[in-house]
Formats: sequence, structure tokens, C-alpha cells
Amino acid sequence: MIARTATSPVNTLDFVKVTENAALAASRWMGRGERDTADGAAVERMRDALNAMEISGRIVIGEGERDEAPMLFIGEELGRGGFEVDIAVDPVEGTNLVANGLPNSIAVMAISERGGLLNAPDTYMKKLAVGPKAAPYVHIDAPVRDNLEAVANALEKPINEVTVVILDRPRHAQIVKECREAGARIKLISDGDVDACIATAVQGTGIHVAMGTGGAPEGVLAAAALKCLGGNFMGKLEFRNDEEVERAKAMGFGSADRLLTIDDLVKGKDVVFCATGITDGDLTRGVRFFGNNARTHSIVMHSDGTVRFIESVHRLSARPVSIGQ
Repeated sequence: MIARTATSPVNTLDFVKVTENAALAASRWMGRGERDTADGAAVERMRDALNAMEISGRIVIGEGERDEAPMLFIGEELGRGGFEVDIAVDPVEGTNLVANGLPNSIAVMAISERGGLLNAPDTYMKKLAVGPKAAPYVHIDAPVRDNLEAVANALEKPINEVTVVILDRPRHAQIVKECREAGARIKLISDGDVDACIATAVQGTGIHVAMGTGGAPEGVLAAAALKCLGGNFMGKLEFRNDEEVERAKAMGFGSADRLLTIDDLVKGKDVVFCATGITDGDLTRGVRFFGNNARTHSIVMHSDGTVRFIESVHRLSARPVSIGQ
């Protein structure tokens, strides 16, 4: 189990330090228009934090293949040795959001026992995410109206009080049209659909459904969180070219239109999900600097159903550090 025992010194709460470090590094570049610099800083800090842990970790979703990314690449082995885990990371979910000082950017990580997280190809995925009450009643192949009516009934509210989050992309024009025709409310977002999917399962966010097409690796991260929260996530890969189809087949995906349930995406029984806010969002507050300190706000959850919101204060260097350093 991914918890402190006689044989494993790792505590679930130890993992949140990893996303905290990434968020702190990225937040120094908030609003400066340098998305790659913010991402690079977060990647380096996240990797250092993982390497300091007493785990034998393997990246299954990260910054790309070995020849594309020097750190946190798929297949990279991390940690000082110990319990064997698979790790999915996105050091900055929403790099454009950080660069432009917009809401809902988070540092994200999911951890499971070996073989517990799907190694999703870098392509698009059609997604449907809902919270626990609506989980049994929706299906990704059902018409938009049917799914929205099912959610409304499960939540015992009129459909005009159901809010759907959709990435603001031209490819989603038909979904937006069908949601509006059904009478639901829509929240369009520019980036960051992991945060949006998770928000469907957290009370108080005002978000009830997430649908549309986004990155497949981000789908696995969202599914890990929703598995911990008791929600539902379904996906279908949507390939952009024949090369992506062949790559998926080589990874063992079989049929290109295969339905991916939450248990296909996250097979593990022992799953931890962590996210720390970089900018303010629906789930978490962003990093706040004051004096030589910084405050972070995180969510950490386990597949046993435990969910914690954690606020931490970090002492920074006594000497003020320039943003450019």
C-alpha cells in the first residue's frame, strides 16, 4: 500500500510536497508570458522532489518520450528505492493559464502500484466526467441531452441549473449547441481540463459535467482523481493521423474506437492523486507570496475515499530572489 508501514516509509501526504514544489517554481513566472520557462522550472523541481522520495518510481505519463524531454520523460526511473509505483505527472496543467495569469492552473500528479495507470498515447481523447451521484447514469455514447437529463435527475435539480464545462475550441461547436438546446448552462475554458473534470466531483464548485475532446494523458490524470472521489470518467481516443493510430496499436490498444472506462484508465487499487494550485481556481487557491514566505493550497486524495485540502506555508530564501534567477 502507498502509505507508511513497516516496509514502506512513504506516507500519502508526502506526495503533496511534490506538487507543492512544482507549483512554487511555476508561480514565479505567473503572468510573464513565458509558458515554457514556467513549465521547465516546475519540471525540474518536481523531478528533484520525486528523486528525494524513498520509492522506486516509473513515469508512465510525463513530458514526452526520452528523445523529446530531458526530464520526467515516459519510462524515467525516479526515487531513492523502495515501494514500486507508477507515476503520472503534469507539472503545469495549463501552461498558457500561468503565462497569462489566468485561473485554474495546477501542478498535478497521480501515483499507483505498478501497472495501475494506463500509459496513454499522446493524442486526443473524447471525455465525459461527472460526480458520484450521476456516475451510474451517464455514458459517453449517449446523446448530450440524455446525459444532461440524467445528471439533472441524479442531482435532483432542473436542467437549467446544471453547469457543463467545455474547452473553448471550434471542434466543440456542436456540443455547445446541444447543451444550450437542452437548457444547460455552459462554462467555456481556454485550457486546463483536468481541473474541470475533477471539479464535477467536488461539492461547492458549481460544476456538474465536463465533456469534449482534450489530451489523452490528461484524461488518465482526471480519471485517477475521479476514481478516488467516486465519480465517473469515460474516454475514447481520437487520433489525428495514421501514425498515432499505429502507435496506439503498438502499445496494445487494439480497436481505435475502444471505450475506455475509469477502470481501464486506472486499474490500480491503491491510488493517490495530488494537485496544488498555481493560480486561483475552482479546486484550489493559487500560490501567495508574502515576505520571505509563500502559501500553497492543495488537494490530496486516496482511493480509499479520503480527501484532504491542505494549506501550507513555505519559508523561502532569506535573501529575496529575482524572478529571473
